[in-house]
Amino acid sequence: MVPDWLIQLRDFISQPWPWWVGGLMIAFIMFLLLWFGKNFGMSENFRVMCAADGADEMNEFFKINWRDQEWNLLVALGAVFGGYMAAHYFAAPDGAVAHVSAATLESLRALGLQFEGDQVPLVPEWYSWTSIFTWRGLLMIVGGGFLVGFGARYAGGCTSGHAISGLSALEAPSLVSVIGFFLGGMTMTYFIFPLIFR
Repeated sequence: MVPDWLIQLRDFISQPWPWWVGGLMIAFIMFLLLWFGKNFGMSENFRVMCAADGADEMNEFFKINWRDQEWNLLVALGAVFGGYMAAHYFAAPDGAVAHVSAATLESLRALGLQFEGDQVPLVPEWYSWTSIFTWRGLLMIVGGGFLVGFGARYAGGCTSGHAISGLSALEAPSLVSVIGFFLGGMTMTYFIFPLIFR
């Protein structure tokens, strides 16, 4: 039997939170990282994992002291574990996102997404093993994944590394990268996305 206090804690965590709570948490974590002289970035974990698995013998890019980045691997592990916990213990029973604005619902329907009422699924229907064999799924999943991976490496970091860690450290290249991220996102949202889902 689950104790009442644990159910109350789950309900407290599962409620909709104001947007600024996430901002405060990110600012607190960045303060701690800057205090200890660390730079955060999720895509760096791929380099660290490759270096730890012996890729440094094949390419100069992986010749790093990966043990100095073990803490970053824990961040990635925490993100995976946290996502699992949120999806299995804190999500709505039907697996839908609650409290989506009417304007967002209208925009999603205009793109051809199918869902009941105002319950938007956590994962759109085109992210599945069956849709990967369609031109739209192949473009979104495989093509998008390639572009994200290539872009993160070419830019010297991902969105979290540049937008959160880089900007916190007042690095000019991160500002340029973040401007590029937003321009790319807006181009995709307003020009390319409607073409794909027309």
